[in-house]
Amino acid sequence: MNHKKLDSSSSKPSRRDFLNKSGMMVAGGVLAGYTLPPVYAGEDNTIRLALIGCGGRGSGAVANAMNSVHGPVKLVAMADVAENRLGLAHKVLSKAFTDRVDVPKERQFIGFDAYKKAIDCLGPNDVAMLTNFAYFRPTQLEYAVKKGVNVFMEKSFAPDAPGLRRLMRAGEEAQKKNLKIAAGLQCRHSVNRQELIKRVRNGELGDLQLIRAYRMHPVGGMGPRPKGYNELLWQIKNYLRFFWVSGGMFPEMNIHQVDEICWLKDALPTTAIGVAGRTANSTNRGQGLEAMSVEWTFPDGTKATDTVSWHGGHSYRSFATYVHGTKCAAQFSGNAHDGDVQVYKDQRVGKEHVVWKAPKEKYSPWDAEWNVLLDSIRNNKPQNEVKRAAFSNFANLMGRAALHSGKEITWDEMYNSQFQFVKNIDDMNYDTPPPVKADANGYYPVPIPGVWKET
Repeated sequence: MNHKKLDSSSSKPSRRDFLNKSGMMVAGGVLAGYTLPPVYAGEDNTIRLALIGCGGRGSGAVANAMNSVHGPVKLVAMADVAENRLGLAHKVLSKAFTDRVDVPKERQFIGFDAYKKAIDCLGPNDVAMLTNFAYFRPTQLEYAVKKGVNVFMEKSFAPDAPGLRRLMRAGEEAQKKNLKIAAGLQCRHSVNRQELIKRVRNGELGDLQLIRAYRMHPVGGMGPRPKGYNELLWQIKNYLRFFWVSGGMFPEMNIHQVDEICWLKDALPTTAIGVAGRTANSTNRGQGLEAMSVEWTFPDGTKATDTVSWHGGHSYRSFATYVHGTKCAAQFSGNAHDGDVQVYKDQRVGKEHVVWKAPKEKYSPWDAEWNVLLDSIRNNKPQNEVKRAAFSNFANLMGRAALHSGKEITWDEMYNSQFQFVKNIDDMNYDTPPPVKADANGYYPVPIPGVWKET
């Protein structure tokens, strides 16, 4: 069998699922959700991109870069561990962006070290797009910084504390070299959220008392591994279901909510507690839990919560973040990270209580983050989001550790934790034994509070 191929039969990432949702529309000249800007001909100031991780998220990020008002950009290299995933992404992107995709076979790289070859195709002012999975993010950032290349790196940023500390060290080296590093917490670049932050800081809501985040919507489980399918690539393909690959669904998906909480509070939490579980009849063979609630406490005693439900049994659904001050409340984030921002007259949340509502944003947060990065590169503006992104990821891992262990987790415990899912990550190749194994029924280890440890 070809270990470099991933079967397409399993569930795909839902967020910004470029290949699934847009791939069938490009032949007609329309790319769903994206307005194609004019092709730049004869330009000599093109910023070149290398896409490392060619799934839907990475391909979607290429589209956001192509959309930028600070173009032109051109995709010149691609890398992935799966040959068929790279091939599909190349086909879709080539149809969508024609001559702005210049990736011949000799610049299509397959393998666990393929990222090096792709980054080696770049020069000063170019961008390495690290859009695969968190397990390799610190390693790839180190290499890009060593080569003097700017970086766009998707969330999440490492599955455990040693990886995040390694990421931060690479970020410090990037700072010394004046490299521009953007992190995929796109909501930070939402102008509506930035406006509400100003209002919060100016005291319009009073002193903050509580922040509430919700992500309650169905997410399908993982079925059994197909017979004959390479075990290691199965785990990488189903990255949300394995802690060593992505950190798991909670860090991967809810890092946005946790980042919003830290941004609103302008602080980092001191402790986290939580409860979580799975439905009794769950057939999900992955490692993650399906319903959870985390409470963080900040230095001044302020509380923030994140409530999550991913099984399909709940009729109540919510995807939003709210903030309550001593004067009134506000909505900070809407469905699917929409910039649905509004202030209420008191603590009651509802349309009838709105006293100010932000207008529709001109740029989506995903387009906005690329506008900022490319502007920083072209005008040599300082931009290094590594530390801030890593700190939000640490707060996120505090929550995950509290959920999985059943213990209260402190910031210091998480920040200094030596717990690591995979220690030899840099040496991984197609023949590496899979880091976790299924039981006789095809189910993988699930956290048990009181037994499981992550600090």
